[in-house]
Amino acid sequence: MSFWDHLEVLRGTLFRSILYVCLAAVVCFSLKDLMFKVVFYPADADFFLYRFLHWKVNVNLINTDVVAQFFVHLKVACLVGLVLVFPLVIWEIWKFIAPALYEKEKKIVRGAFILASVLFYLGVACGYFFVLPVCLQFFMNYSVGENVTNMINLNSYISLFISMVFMIGLVFEFPSVIAVLSRFGVVTKDILRKYRKHAFVVVLILAALITPADPLSMFVLAIPLYGLYEFSITQCKNPVLEKEEDEE
Repeated sequence: MSFWDHLEVLRGTLFRSILYVCLAAVVCFSLKDLMFKVVFYPADADFFLYRFLHWKVNVNLINTDVVAQFFVHLKVACLVGLVLVFPLVIWEIWKFIAPALYEKEKKIVRGAFILASVLFYLGVACGYFFVLPVCLQFFMNYSVGENVTNMINLNSYISLFISMVFMIGLVFEFPSVIAVLSRFGVVTKDILRKYRKHAFVVVLILAALITPADPLSMFVLAIPLYGLYEFSITQCKNPVLEKEEDEE
């Protein structure tokens, strides 16, 4: 295929991926009450983690912008739509890449794409059920003085929700990347084990960038992120391609 033929295929891939997200976003937009019931549930005092740990969280959201609620509705619908159709987007990317790979390479990358979808949803669940509630509990009960009352803006909550849920889902893709790189001989278990200390520092920095700048939420996120690093070591396997080429 020529460059322009590849570009045409890429255009189709992008168009279908965006179409999936848009269709899912339209469905989510029409199910406003259900969608925001899910989005606001971690801010509810009846959230299961708060009841289990006997935490007191009372989040009363306010809106100070005339058009903010509509655009928040639109943004959240698009985000939730992307989360719902993420496997379809991954499938479209796979179909675009697959023709350029040899059969041996296809087996390697296909498994990584399946793992990527599973890890993405695990990351979303981790952010939604654990990291976000811990952050909310800390910030809502933190005060610099008795005369200061926390009044959380709607946009502020949605920004925290996106960073804690969607971004953590993306970060959870790390083991699938390592699995592919190890099969191609780029990284090995020995390399990952050698740089464990460096990885721990990088994880702390990454956790600080994703979460607001407080030690509690940073370490709450750092624990599963470092667990991902250790899990990535178990995903490292011998470089199949080099081994099979030597045998031939």
